[in-house]
Amino acid sequence: MIEPSQLIRTAFATMRRNGPRRHRDIAKILSISEAELLAAHCGEVSPQETVTLEATRLSHQWPEQISILENFGPLMALTRNASCVHEKTGVYQPVTQTGEIGIVLGEAIDLRVFYNNWHLGFAVIEKTARGLQHSIQYFDGSGSAVHKIFLLPDSHIKAFVDFKNRFAKKDQSSSVSVASTVLTKGECADCDVDVAGLQRAWSEMGDTHDFFLLLKKYSVSRSQAFRLVGTHFAQAVRPGECRRILSVVADKKIPIMVFVSNPGVIQIHTGSIQNLSVTKGWLNVLDPDFNMHLRQDQIVSAWVVRKPTVDGVVTSLELFDHSGALILMLFGQRKQGTPENIQWRSLLDRLFVASRLCAA
Repeated sequence: MIEPSQLIRTAFATMRRNGPRRHRDIAKILSISEAELLAAHCGEVSPQETVTLEATRLSHQWPEQISILENFGPLMALTRNASCVHEKTGVYQPVTQTGEIGIVLGEAIDLRVFYNNWHLGFAVIEKTARGLQHSIQYFDGSGSAVHKIFLLPDSHIKAFVDFKNRFAKKDQSSSVSVASTVLTKGECADCDVDVAGLQRAWSEMGDTHDFFLLLKKYSVSRSQAFRLVGTHFAQAVRPGECRRILSVVADKKIPIMVFVSNPGVIQIHTGSIQNLSVTKGWLNVLDPDFNMHLRQDQIVSAWVVRKPTVDGVVTSLELFDHSGALILMLFGQRKQGTPENIQWRSLLDRLFVASRLCAA
């Protein structure tokens, strides 16, 4: 009898050979998670099999693993959610940790890592048309990818080999248990929210990080808070405005911050963007050290948001999908202790005012 893992390996090799399908898409066709797809490539395989991918299950020493990635040299960090992919090239340094939260705060690689949502990890070697591709990939409890790390031509292969040998689990079985979904806490009914208290707390914020405490205190989701706080602080805008805003940003070379997140990682790009294109519904940024791919058709709502801080108002454009999940956040480039970029604020202020007039 043919083992399920062998059937997965055969199907994977066939689909990769027949076209440029991504792991995520192949897993969806096979009705399994991406983590299960990789797990099927762990352990020994029959000498008669022709395999194109080798995966090694990693121990759960996530912070220690991230802390030594500096030894690899330049890498490509990839974080995505269902609607947006964020790819950034650089070195993983410096790395710090507070409890279950890790921080990578380099000039290029800028991450906030929530290790409590990391459940599986693999070191992966795949044969491709361009040669061997080496990567490290991490997944949540549902088997969905939270973060992927790809070696580049200038990366140190020996560091990868040492990493794989050091963190390989004894158990290299070809199957893993994953949940059907990762449960998230639903928002409470609007009528149960202390709206006056929410509005007062919002107006008294001194730092953008206070916003997360506000959400927790009033038991509201992000988009729910925008609906309830009032149009002085949050204004709904047309979903398609994101494309126009990014076009202006690229044309005028306005430095911005691009946040893409999932339950396990927030990945941030800071700086200008240059090359903007649209391909088959995807809005793409294709710059040398930063790529972003955004599914425009999955943007259901968009908000211009104003948060008070001791450095002045901080303005963002935030996009959500049909389930209310956050897709993408755009901010003007700024550092703690300095006001936000005036060009960015003016750009979003005009959008804010125009949308209020249209809604009136």
